[in-house]
Amino acid sequence: MKLNDIGEFGFIKRITPDTIYDDRNVLRAIGDDAAVFTVNRNECIVLTTDLLVERIHFIKESVQGYELGYKSLAVNLSDIAAMGAKPQHAFVSIGIPIETPLEYLDELYRGMKQLAQLYSVNILGGDTTSSKTDLIINVAVTGVAKKNNILYRNTAKAGDAIYCTGFLGDSRAGLDFILQNKNPQHDYEKELLHAHTLPRPHVEEGLFLSNTGAVHSCIDVSDGLSSDLMHIAEESNVGFIVDEKSIPISPQLQQYCDDNALNAIDYALSGGEDYVLVCTVDEKTSLQLEKNFYNTFNRAIYKIGIITHDKKYVMKKRDGSLINIKPGGWDHFA
Repeated sequence: MKLNDIGEFGFIKRITPDTIYDDRNVLRAIGDDAAVFTVNRNECIVLTTDLLVERIHFIKESVQGYELGYKSLAVNLSDIAAMGAKPQHAFVSIGIPIETPLEYLDELYRGMKQLAQLYSVNILGGDTTSSKTDLIINVAVTGVAKKNNILYRNTAKAGDAIYCTGFLGDSRAGLDFILQNKNPQHDYEKELLHAHTLPRPHVEEGLFLSNTGAVHSCIDVSDGLSSDLMHIAEESNVGFIVDEKSIPISPQLQQYCDDNALNAIDYALSGGEDYVLVCTVDEKTSLQLEKNFYNTFNRAIYKIGIITHDKKYVMKKRDGSLINIKPGGWDHFA
């Protein structure tokens, strides 16, 4: 058997057994956006890490140093946001090809530092080493949360409403310009590229959701809506129905797809790297959640479906028909 026979998430399941030897202060380990461990009776530390490898996650010639540094921290802040925690400290380890221009590295750290400053995150250290060929960046971020406020992906309940905190699919459309080596010509195209290179982690939204007491589960959309909803469903032993007409599509993505004879829903379901939050909420509190979210952020939170008892993953089409959906997002080993 080879690695691509089981894929990224099959590999994670394969290595998970026998990793915890003393669980007295461990609340959550492998299987969520971040690990959680207690520091006292009421407070927890949340820890996440992400690895970015040249030619796997980015093409160095196609991304500015500032953008790469910004995004390498942003993806970690998004994981902390999905847990409903407040980010505090970051550690950056980097493997650098010796011929890398110092100006590129200066810009990389400038992007990282500016985003860190925006969320009051300290960069406390890390490690540096040389790399033979590719630039490699590993960022770890810690956050803090009250024990009872942490959001997990394995606690969705049948009957929950499914919500999303922002538009879906923009990042994947932005990636098109990089992969096709095209310069965006119109303002809406530039906004799509910006969504991919400089994504905004929904940290404030995550803190809001964790403080409501009504959110049962949460995840950030890094692999694609269909894949990430399936992560929640599999971990929670439930299913879901997503309503196609309720999936939030930005005017920019719709314009791009109209101009290029593409399907915006495909981008939303399978694109990934949007870094908005998808959560499940007690249906009885959903209207109040919508009202409070709008009052807090001056924009809507989008209700896109429901959690079901059966373990089926379904989308309700615009014509009312139901179709099964499959994971279509990012898998490193597929």
